[in-house]
Amino acid sequence: MKPPQAEEFPIFYKGYVDTVSDDVLAELEQQIESFSALLKNVPKEKASFAYAEGKWTIKELAGHVIDTERIMAYRALRISRNDATPLPGFDENNYVSNAHFADRSLESLAEEFAALRKANMYLIRSLNDIEIDRSGISNEKPISVRALIFIMAGHVNHHSAILKQRYL
Repeated sequence: MKPPQAEEFPIFYKGYVDTVSDDVLAELEQQIESFSALLKNVPKEKASFAYAEGKWTIKELAGHVIDTERIMAYRALRISRNDATPLPGFDENNYVSNAHFADRSLESLAEEFAALRKANMYLIRSLNDIEIDRSGISNEKPISVRALIFIMAGHVNHHSAILKQRYL
């Protein structure tokens, strides 16, 4: 799948899209194991660690990745099915503060991510070129299904890098 063009997504997502390889499908598949393993290898005593005041803990970061994965896949589903209804944005900080990720183990979060991504891969692999090329409105901005697929991979890349650089 070719990468999205700049007009297919809001500039905010460029940093995510730019981290994705030419083979986005292989990268998405590979992240099932790599991100899950990254979470499972965090020492238990660091699971509730935040690298600075007001930053998410490792568990919260993992939960945020899962929430965002769900939202991006939902957007891709709606747009790919030619649903022209504008989709709302979401406040990731509000989502994290209203979840109870602290009550979960990193292993359960890793397993949930893997199961969710596997399910999303069935959707992504089922899409034809017409559906992948479709665009809709999300958070008041145009976005394509192709861009959403790349954003899903890039979002995991982004948070994996942050986890390695700032938490571990």
